[in-house]
Amino acid sequence: MDYTDRLRRLAINDDRLAEDLDEVVEGPGRLDPKSLALARIAALVSIGGAEPSFGAQVDAAISAGSTAAQIVDVLVGVIPVVGLPRVVAAAPKIALALGHDIDVDVFGDQPSR
Repeated sequence: MDYTDRLRRLAINDDRLAEDLDEVVEGPGRLDPKSLALARIAALVSIGGAEPSFGAQVDAAISAGSTAAQIVDVLVGVIPVVGLPRVVAAAPKIALALGHDIDVDVFGDQPSR
């Protein structure tokens, strides 16, 4: 199915959309797993996604060959679209998904308990 058919299905909310999900990363001209994971991270930033969701997509991006720097570049890249507050809210979730504790790594403090 080409992109015009997929776009038409999206526009009319076709029930067969679920069948198309697997095709997004298969075949020529489709998104590679790395690009898809980075796009999903950007989407999570835009909706204020939950920490476990960020963890899953950051893991997927790293597994697909993304670097931590590229993931942070996605955060910076979406600022003009989603606004700085959304990115600031997402940054600690992504930091944790990358294995960093913002309180310790950035500020040199131990988290208060």
